[in-house]
Amino acid sequence: MRTYFIYLIKDEFANYFYGRENKFYELFVADRYEHGEMKNIVKKQIQYITKPLPHLDLHRHFADSVQSKNFYIKGKSYYVGIPKGKKDAELLIGERSLKVNANGGFESESVFFEALRKFDGRFLAVDLENNRYGWIKPIKERKFV
Repeated sequence: MRTYFIYLIKDEFANYFYGRENKFYELFVADRYEHGEMKNIVKKQIQYITKPLPHLDLHRHFADSVQSKNFYIKGKSYYVGIPKGKKDAELLIGERSLKVNANGGFESESVFFEALRKFDGRFLAVDLENNRYGWIKPIKERKFV
């Protein structure tokens, strides 16, 4: 099983740290392993760089844009695939992060990633178990001549 945490990063931080996503990753790793006062500091930093998720807008977007016959919604949880099957994915909406649990091939979670890519380009996905991270939709750099 793969687990991704997806955060909506504020524009100024997404633009400034484009190409240096490892700094975000280090912050999210610290959130997982730190204790005591340092954990509180890291939590405040994460809250400062992330936006609260627009629950209603995301719900409407998923309901309208996901084109899969095996897609269904149950409260704040969204499912693709056959429940308890070998290829499925579940997306849970939290206050400041999305959590995707996926089994089987990568196509199961790609349905959610594609929908999020169309919604906003400032989502950063982090897979702490497999040390992977990246933008859902890479931000294009501006080139000034």
